Amino acid sequence: MPEKTTEVTVLGAGAVGIFCALSLAERGAKVRLIDRGDPGQETSYGNAGVISPWSVIPQTMPGLWKKLPSLMFGQFRPLSVRAATWPRMVPWGLSLLRQGTEARVREIADGMELLCAPSVDLYRRHLQGTGHEHLVRDSIYVHAFRDASRASLSSLDCTIRREKGAQLELIGADGLRALEPALSSDFKAAVVIHGQARALAPGRIHTVLAQKAEKLGVEILRSEVRAVIPDGSRWAIETDQGRRSTDKVVVALGAWSKPLLDALGIKLPLMAERGYHVEFPEPGVTLNNSVTDTDAKFVMSSMEGGLRVAGQAEFGPVDAPPDPRVKTRLSRLAHAALPDLAEVEPRFWMGRRPSFADSLPVIDRLGARDGLYGCFGHSHYGLMMAPKSGDILADLVLGQPINHDLSAYSAARFG
Repeated sequence: MPEKTTEVTVLGAGAVGIFCALSLAERGAKVRLIDRGDPGQETSYGNAGVISPWSVIPQTMPGLWKKLPSLMFGQFRPLSVRAATWPRMVPWGLSLLRQGTEARVREIADGMELLCAPSVDLYRRHLQGTGHEHLVRDSIYVHAFRDASRASLSSLDCTIRREKGAQLELIGADGLRALEPALSSDFKAAVVIHGQARALAPGRIHTVLAQKAEKLGVEILRSEVRAVIPDGSRWAIETDQGRRSTDKVVVALGAWSKPLLDALGIKLPLMAERGYHVEFPEPGVTLNNSVTDTDAKFVMSSMEGGLRVAGQAEFGPVDAPPDPRVKTRLSRLAHAALPDLAEVEPRFWMGRRPSFADSLPVIDRLGARDGLYGCFGHSHYGLMMAPKSGDILADLVLGQPINHDLSAYSAARFG
């Protein structure tokens, strides 16, 4: 008798879930993908579009604690915490600060490199033949500084990137004007990272890849997942449209993974780190590359839908409504960075990044019972980490050889 095809249900159809489903289907598994909405249209829709092999620097760095007052209460205020979240935020934040030693940052960077390094190549491979290859465009990443003395290639983050092979360049005000004429003259210098790409429409890329997955035989169900329950030697998925049975389950629900796993007694310190964007549909200006305002901690990029300004880190309950004040703040900052930006009403969006304190995801078998896996917690890096995460997860689920040390992504690292 032929060997039985493994049935795998992937919960969550963001970028990570889609790539898990694609990779599993390519390896011959029978795959079902379940999400309450259309694939790739929640958190994965609204990111800044940076596809960076060199995004290997975690959110924590040495000396971060000194910067917290200005991050929360200074001129730009890119960081905020909602009152209801402080009881969980304090231990999580202390863990974040403890990661901020040079030795630990270098360890984390190694774990990030494995996932980020092949990102551009993997996006192009998966998009090949879809007719939408143009949605990933070669780019550089411009880190713009108002204070030229802060732009240095000898900083720890630049040093780590250069050691890993990145081509970095330091440019002054004239070079920056030539590269990005739309930027304000307030920016006096920039660190430029070469060898990157950017997504012209992150949401559309994931729609295209979900359609490719369906052509490979992946069944996509739009249902609300309510529970995962052991069912004999299999697993049952309770949804608002009834129960589904499966051999194996992959939890890739991003920030919504925690409550589902809490119910199974699997406790992991995942936080919902909410991010926002404003998008100007007819901006009147164009950026040639992805540009980070290093002071205000947001990224600007020209996309098919207009000019997107994405940033802010707001810790709050996963289902709390957006803070409308952020729209005004981001719009004001966008006009300051781009003085010729048209006075048009921007679209406003909020999503939830699933974040662990070490900026690394969980890609691992979960719990004591066979057949349950996790692939979530990609923090600010989900767009670029998703393809390689899907590859690793598929090999893990199907028992294929893995020639990498996966301890950096282990659930056991939290104790």
